[in-house]
Amino acid sequence: MISKNQLKLITSLSQKKYRTKHQLFVVEGIKMVHELLNSTFLLNHLFYTENFEAATINNKTLISQDELKKISNLKTPNKVLALFEIPPQKTIQKDELIIALDDINDPGNLGTIIRLCDWFGVKQIVCSTNTVDLYNQKVVQATMGSLSRVQVNYTHLHAFLSDSTLPIYIADMNGQNLYETKLPKNGILVMGNEANGISKEINELDNHKITIPRFGDTQQTESLNVATATAILLNEFRRNFKN
Repeated sequence: MISKNQLKLITSLSQKKYRTKHQLFVVEGIKMVHELLNSTFLLNHLFYTENFEAATINNKTLISQDELKKISNLKTPNKVLALFEIPPQKTIQKDELIIALDDINDPGNLGTIIRLCDWFGVKQIVCSTNTVDLYNQKVVQATMGSLSRVQVNYTHLHAFLSDSTLPIYIADMNGQNLYETKLPKNGILVMGNEANGISKEINELDNHKITIPRFGDTQQTESLNVATATAILLNEFRRNFKN
């Protein structure tokens, strides 16, 4: 049975300030929990229903399906919810292909971009401090487990880009045609805010602006979703290079 203190803790972790205070985040669902149990993330506590196999796990509480519904953020809770420890940030490796995110606000977009990076073998994402929190529950769920394989750092993005020796490529509607651009194996691809694009201070850095051309007859579509654009751009960066 889940205690009142446990219920209070889990509920509080929907807010960033309490995730920061307790250094914990929530993971739900069989696939997601198994992914993180088999990773370097450290389990704090597992809450599971009788249909979930938890014999080898020490820190656990057996709960009813009704109790799971009370603590779950999913429309259809899937047998298990776990609390994992938030690990310290790792050092950024500056010699490979990196995705930089300039104030991405939507949790689904960040989660999908993390999953895309996992697919395309991009090991690092560097986020501005105003980008949505990695451990937001909607971000975590949208990663579908890729959270355990992609390193995400938060830093002052302008300073990071200014100090980097890697070529910087900015996704921009007025940039050079992507399909006419020779892309390097290693570099930094900067994706901007969903509504405002790239911030002025980052736009002013020495960079290469690239765009995904429109092919429709009317060409009235204003822009692509940032995660969709990231997928197309990563495909081109990886097309001529093996991981």
